[in-house]
Amino acid sequence: MDAQGAAMKMVMAVYNIGVDEEVMAAMDEMGVTCFTKMPRVVGKGKTTGPRLDDAVWPGANTMALFVLPEDRAQAVMQAFEHLRATIGKKAGVKAFLLNVEQQTA
Repeated sequence: MDAQGAAMKMVMAVYNIGVDEEVMAAMDEMGVTCFTKMPRVVGKGKTTGPRLDDAVWPGANTMALFVLPEDRAQAVMQAFEHLRATIGKKAGVKAFLLNVEQQTA
């Protein structure tokens, strides 16, 4: 919840490092300007396979966190659905919607 008691959500997005510009442009278009980004994370997805940033499994992902009011978070999730449908199947774009129990003022 925010300081006024409104429900807040976190969108956690994990995507191929190569599509960061497209993802951030989509967020900017929606007026989403606050985020935390981890620019180089590794992992393995169901359809994209391992990205472990090494000689055997090259490539890496970016993880971005967006804390938003619930209605805005739903719109951001829809934007990630669109990104996944257009560039994400091959490049890898995945988003998760999480509850925010509490945050500092």
